[in-house]
Formats: sequence, structure tokens, C-alpha cells
Amino acid sequence: MNRSPKRNENDLLGLMQPQMQETVQKVLGDIPAYRSKQIYHWLYAKRAQHFSEMTQLPAALRSQLERHFTIGKIKLVTKSVSADGTIKFLFELSDGFQIESVLIPSEMRDAKGEARRKTLCLSTQVGCPLDCKFCATASMKLKRNLTAAEIILQYFEVERLTGERITNIVYMGMGEPMLNYDNVIRSLRILTDPELEIIGAKRITVSTSGLPDEIRKFAHEKLGVKLALSLHATTDELRSKLMPINRAHPIKELLSAMDEYYKETGIPVTYEYILFEGLNDSDTDARRLAKIARRLPSKVNVIPFHRIDFTNPQGFGAELHPASDENFNRFNTVLKSEGVQVMVRSSSGEDIEAACGQLALSQIPHPVAIEI
Repeated sequence: MNRSPKRNENDLLGLMQPQMQETVQKVLGDIPAYRSKQIYHWLYAKRAQHFSEMTQLPAALRSQLERHFTIGKIKLVTKSVSADGTIKFLFELSDGFQIESVLIPSEMRDAKGEARRKTLCLSTQVGCPLDCKFCATASMKLKRNLTAAEIILQYFEVERLTGERITNIVYMGMGEPMLNYDNVIRSLRILTDPELEIIGAKRITVSTSGLPDEIRKFAHEKLGVKLALSLHATTDELRSKLMPINRAHPIKELLSAMDEYYKETGIPVTYEYILFEGLNDSDTDARRLAKIARRLPSKVNVIPFHRIDFTNPQGFGAELHPASDENFNRFNTVLKSEGVQVMVRSSSGEDIEAACGQLALSQIPHPVAIEI
């Protein structure tokens, strides 16, 4: 599936350092390699928005860059602030499409009362094609993939708009990262480039609904980032109802890919599990999940279901309800008794429709044509 826009070949943002050197030299001639490295650092490490800011470069070179190249941008449309401090950003892309990103402060505070961690939830697609019944983004369908620059720009813009340092990134916003594989990988390589000192690989998690071939390929990228699998059910029958992709890639196939991922990387994995009343919240479900979690070093993120009534869900999606507090707590108790490391995901941002599974747009603008 190729749903990316035709990339602006004059835009330097989103290029890795060797690509940037090749692109600049193709237009400007044989400039010294250290100059293209300086441009690379100004774009990413110093977040330059205009070539005129790159004061290490000769004035003549800055002028040439201004004439021949651009630096990509995304535009803030609205910002919504939750009572718990979560901030949702609605960004507009150059072709008129829109995406959402969410900044989530941790509940842990330092001596000054500041959140110890500030996690940014990034989007990788405009919409999503997977039609998970519990996810608001599914109502948008897939419009297109994001470029590597558009993924990175979410990070840069949120830091610039808030003046706060982002400590962690999760690729868990709109879209399925593994369906935008090349741009996701490029964005990860740039964000984790040790020469840029933007963010450490161990502070990034990529979440997938489950594409076995891509999971295996991802294992060999040597990125050092964490991987999370959105599981949400322990039987194929229920998971196929919740997540139609399971019909093509059932649980056994997914778990085999996760085994290979751990064998190749040595990085413990995360299983994400939303609790639905009367569907997947029994003691039997908890024990089956524990058996899965014990296959390899892992933890389970147990997530409350956040209603998506604002998208007018139909069919099975309209029948989903959050597990009761009693069932939610009992489920976690059983998991822990089975030796599973359990993390309970908070409902941060639910009052602004920014909690897990709630990202969607009320209106989709009509953009310019894209290359399919």
C-alpha cells in the first residue's frame, strides 16, 4: 500500500545526513561534506526553521539554500488542554489534511511539582485503514501516510509551542506505523541519531496492531526502540471481531513474530490490552493473557476503554462498554498473581477526546491530489 504524497524534492527536512549531502550537492555542486553536516545539525539539533538562522554557514551558501530548498512545516490549528494537564494538538499539513498529537504528563512529580516524564503520542498516518472497532481513528479511514518530516515535525512543534522538553515518544497516535514503514524508520533513525542528541532510543515505543512480516523486519533495523503489540484479546474469535486484521494474521502468527523480535533484539516487549465489559475481562482471559506474557520478557499495559460515541460507531463497535471497576481491578490482580508485570494506563485527556483510542477529526478537509 502506497498512500504517501509526492514528496517535495526541494525539502531538506526528513532527509538523513547522507541523503542531505547528495541532495544539496546535486543542486549546488561539490560543497564540502562538513557543510552538509552543518546543515543537518542546524535542521534537527538546533531546529532551524529558516536557512538564514544557520549562522555557521557562509552568507553566500545560506542565500543559495534559500533560493533552491525549503524546510518543511506543519501548522497548529487548535490546542485543547485537559484538566489533568494533557494537551491535544491539531496540526494542518501542507496539503490541507489534518492530524492530532497528544502530550501526556506523567502522574509522577518532582520536588517542584513538575511531571517527571512528558510523553508525546505521535501520528504516522492521516486516518487508519485497519477498522479496529474500539478506535475513533477508524472512522476517518485512511487518507494518506505521513512523510518522515511530518512525523518529526510533530515532536519539534510541540516542544516549540510548549517550551517543554519531551522525555518520551510513543508512535501510538493516528495510523498503523508498520503500514508506513519506510517513513517511520527514517524518522526513528533521525530522532535517535546520537550525533543529534534529540532523544534516546530507549525512550521511544512503536505500537503495532500486528503485521508479522514488518515486525520481523523491524527487529533487524537495530534501532534499539521498544515495541508494543496491541493485543486486546486472547482468542482469535474475539480479536477478529475487535480487530479485523486478525483474520489475516491470527494470534499464533503474531506471537511467533514477537518471539523472533525478542530473540533478535533482546528488548522486552509490551502487550497492550483494553478491557471490555463481559468480553475479555474474565479470570480465564487474564490467565490466558498471562500465559502469552510469560513466553518472553514482557509487560502488559492494561488500558481502560474510552468511549468513542462521538464517532457514531455501528455494529459490534456500538456494543463495546468499559469493564466495571470491580472486573478491571480483579483482572489486574489475577495477572499479577500469575507473575506478570502490569502497568495500568491512565485515562489522561479523556475530557478532550485525547485518551487512548479517541483520536479522530470531526471534519476532513478536501486536500490537493496525492500520488497513490
